[in-house]
Amino acid sequence: MDLLRSLPLGLYLEEPQTWLHKIDPRVKFAWLMSFLTSYTFARNEWRLLLVTLLIIVTLIARIPRRVWQQQMGWLLLLAFFVFVIAAISPDGLGINYQPRLPANQQVLSPQAPKNTANVDEQAVYGNKEYRYVLFHKGPVKVSRRSLDLAVRLSTILFTVIYSTNLYLLTTAPEEITAGMESLMQPLRRLKLPVTEIALTLTLSLRFIPLVLEEVQNLIRSVMTRAINWKKLGLKGAVKVWMTVAERLLENLLLRAEQMASAMMVRGFTSPNEHRVPWHDLRLKRWDWLAIATLTIFWGVRLAIGTDV
Repeated sequence: MDLLRSLPLGLYLEEPQTWLHKIDPRVKFAWLMSFLTSYTFARNEWRLLLVTLLIIVTLIARIPRRVWQQQMGWLLLLAFFVFVIAAISPDGLGINYQPRLPANQQVLSPQAPKNTANVDEQAVYGNKEYRYVLFHKGPVKVSRRSLDLAVRLSTILFTVIYSTNLYLLTTAPEEITAGMESLMQPLRRLKLPVTEIALTLTLSLRFIPLVLEEVQNLIRSVMTRAINWKKLGLKGAVKVWMTVAERLLENLLLRAEQMASAMMVRGFTSPNEHRVPWHDLRLKRWDWLAIATLTIFWGVRLAIGTDV
């Protein structure tokens, strides 16, 4: 079960410090939201561009290959399988496709007016090559609609998971909390507990490595017992894994109780009574450059247009 160690999803990379680590967490959060929201009503060209941009940023950030190689490889493999399955699946439209051109080739075309100017011949004759069904051989049938859905599903799967993981990989939990608290300052006027929300977010992010460690330890304990799964049967296997899940929940609750006890021993009662020192966030030259690049990012997004 070394897969969890080789795939550090949601974990923070402390060393080495790349230029992505040095960018203000608020700016990185704006970039993350841009990746997740610019997807809406976007064309497929933009969706593919986001995937390419994420790969390029990972390469030029000089993140160690051991960190991102397996993550990106597994995600790309998963996205490829989703693409293939969605492409050969029915498009759901239920259209009885008919070719646009009649079978009889003797079609009388209207005579073009003599004074017609600026006629786009490529647009006129290029439409003759239009085919709704792009590939059809045996039971395998790929239509334009199914191919469009396949690109959407595979790219959104990669973009959502990898962009979020890249943000968590290069941003410490305390920095994320400080950035979120800074962005939520206007909500204090509505008397919302911003500091408590930030503290809860920090504890949740700190809990991710503990969850992965507990899962790994329990699965290792099951593997070392050399259980004969064939002899155990489906019912017995389900019973074993239910026991493991119950044990996992007990261990996580125990860890949470220990964390709460440690905070109470140190005199912590609530974030409103005890000042929680977060990072001192100040925008630097790299941050302004990232903000300017984000403006260009949205300019290109608007230039490519929407697919409505």
